[in-house]
Amino acid sequence: MPISPNQGSTSGGTTITITGVNLAGATAVRFGSRTATITSNTPTSITVISPAGCGVVDVNVTTAGGSSNSLSFFYISPPIAVSLDPDGGPTAGTNTVTINGYGFSTATTVSFGSNSATPTVVSDSKLSVVVPTGSSSGSVDVTVTTTGGTTAPLSYAYIDAPTLVSLAPASGSTSGGTAVTVNGTGLASTTGVTFGGITASFGVLTSTMLVAVAPPGTAGSVDVVVTTEGGSATLSDGFTYVSGPGI
Repeated sequence: MPISPNQGSTSGGTTITITGVNLAGATAVRFGSRTATITSNTPTSITVISPAGCGVVDVNVTTAGGSSNSLSFFYISPPIAVSLDPDGGPTAGTNTVTINGYGFSTATTVSFGSNSATPTVVSDSKLSVVVPTGSSSGSVDVTVTTTGGTTAPLSYAYIDAPTLVSLAPASGSTSGGTAVTVNGTGLASTTGVTFGGITASFGVLTSTMLVAVAPPGTAGSVDVVVTTEGGSATLSDGFTYVSGPGI
């Protein structure tokens, strides 16, 4: 007498199909000491809604002919999500997020607002998931669904990719040290600035402006790249290194 699925939430409500023989006219299906709701019944199958419960319980069917043999049903506790790392990323998605919590071993879906993704179960306390594309920038609820139920939501921020408009000044000494104002959009979450691939120190002033100190470089034009939690933007040949005079 197979039972499918053989596990469900401790809060009950799982739709379960039991197959076997001589099942017509079932009067009761018991999960341990509790009775399930029968929704359909044929001579070879019964569909029921599981009652609330916990642990592992015996399931058996009662008909006018008596009680069946028992099969095991496993109650799974609801999952708990504790944290996201990182808790924000590009609106385009495709970045990987780690979700920490409890009861994740049967996780099937992670929802980011109205979009969803299939996670990789690392352990019962950790999931890895590739973030789906967001509908727009802003915060969305993130929930994890397992056989045991769905977590309370955590917050994840979709962040638009930055843009770069201009640098002032757009040139400076090869010895470095030039303070450059970078103008653009989406700069508030800046995590890095490079001049020709060399890391520069920087400070964020507003979402449209930051100041970076040009590192030493070789004479000529170089790309300036700003990286934020929403992605990267490049100003090609945006800064020109100028050699100092010599006599």
